[in-house]
Amino acid sequence: MEEYLDYLKWIAQRIEELRVQRGVSAREMSLALGQSTGYINKIETGRALPSVPGLIYICEYFGITPQEFFNVESPAPQRSKEILREIEKLDAMQIDHLMLIVKDILGKK
Repeated sequence: MEEYLDYLKWIAQRIEELRVQRGVSAREMSLALGQSTGYINKIETGRALPSVPGLIYICEYFGITPQEFFNVESPAPQRSKEILREIEKLDAMQIDHLMLIVKDILGKK
């Protein structure tokens, strides 16, 4: 039961994390989803859970898939997708330079 509650807490935290990264208030997001003004706040504070369709709408709002939502290794899936779209515009040499920068940031050789 405790593990179940951890997942519920994680979902609420993930929604809040993604919302803050997007720079919108819980109220703005609730209204954009066509819900009452307190909808997202109730989810983030653990007083409510989104339904499965509700979670899908939340993912669509963030521009991510449910798979990306649940990927714990990606703290900012929206930004990752944006970066990938931009990388696709680079030529091979620019991508090599970018890879060196990423490896430097991560402390890899």
